[in-house]
Amino acid sequence: MTVSLTWRLARVPMMALLAGSLLATGCSTTDKDDLSASNAEKLYKQAREDMDSGSYERAIKTLERVEGLAAGSLLAQQALLDMAYLNWRSGEKATALTTVDRFIKLNPSSPALDYALYLKGVINFNDSLGLLGSVFGQDLAERDQRAARDAYQAFKQLADQFPNSRYTPDGRQRMGFIVNSLATYEVHVARYYFRRGAYVAAAARAQQAVAEFQQSPAIEEALYILMESYDKLALNELRDDAGRVLRKNFPNSAYLTKGLAVRDKPWWKFW
Repeated sequence: MTVSLTWRLARVPMMALLAGSLLATGCSTTDKDDLSASNAEKLYKQAREDMDSGSYERAIKTLERVEGLAAGSLLAQQALLDMAYLNWRSGEKATALTTVDRFIKLNPSSPALDYALYLKGVINFNDSLGLLGSVFGQDLAERDQRAARDAYQAFKQLADQFPNSRYTPDGRQRMGFIVNSLATYEVHVARYYFRRGAYVAAAARAQQAVAEFQQSPAIEEALYILMESYDKLALNELRDDAGRVLRKNFPNSAYLTKGLAVRDKPWWKFW
């Protein structure tokens, strides 16, 4: 079984929170309020022009001023989302996540909350691809999966709270990819331990993959590693149990005849 990517990591569409001039139609009580609203709108227009021209750093600075002037308004919410997006596009992922988390905390009933959750997921999703897809000599048993798991949780919250959001279908696809990538990685680590004779650790990681990711294609290999690890540890009853589950779910499994020689490509090329 294979997993294929059915989307491109394209630019995340910007939300349109503003319908006309939302601030101008508000119930301003003083001329000072009207002036602040007008200045905020002018500054936001400048920021949008900088965004469109690729001047992200200047746009971010202007948006910070907009958020301050328009505090408590939809325009301030839009400015905060734009800042999160632009920081992400500029490679400032930590700042982008901090900003989008602040938006979610401050605006739990915002009409753009679905987009904020989606953006949080995408930021972590892209970071997790780099995390999952490169090795660079690091001990593979020590690599952190936090970004991928955080992305999954953001997309899950999006799907649970906003099943009809325009962003939910793509979020669900990404969730499927994350599950398969995490499962594949867990199995990779189990294989890493098994080939080095660390059978207790191999069994533990394989068991974790089976318990967490039962629907992933990677579970076939996880069950085989579990069976073989128990065999090496002379845990015959557990070995036989794992073998029965493997044969029941994958009766034609190549692992039963070829063993780990089935793995003829890099672990991260699972689609």
